[in-house]
Amino acid sequence: MSTLEQSLSQFRALPKPESSRLIDFEEAEIRPGIISDTYILVVRGTKPYLNLEVNLVPLVYIQQPEYWGVEVVGTLPGIGLPATAPYTVSLPVDGIRGKQGIEVIGANGSKQLPFLDVKHS
Repeated sequence: MSTLEQSLSQFRALPKPESSRLIDFEEAEIRPGIISDTYILVVRGTKPYLNLEVNLVPLVYIQQPEYWGVEVVGTLPGIGLPATAPYTVSLPVDGIRGKQGIEVIGANGSKQLPFLDVKHS
């Protein structure tokens, strides 16, 4: 096992947080950036708590995968305010590209988004 593989294995063995969870998403798309050959991942959905903070968190890899996984993570700071609210989050994906594209991972499943489908204007 290489040093990188060992380090990643140790990282994955750390305890998981109690305040963060994968959450559902409804739409996900890759949009072209302003500069040629740059891309932005945009994800939309409905969060189950008004004060839930939603982030897109890329997975860690040793080698470039076919589809780079990006998790839709909700973090609840303190007491949850039980009211639903729409959310839209985005993430530049220039440094986290899979060979084929991005895979968005949420509580309700995943969606693969190939870069071939994205057209620059």
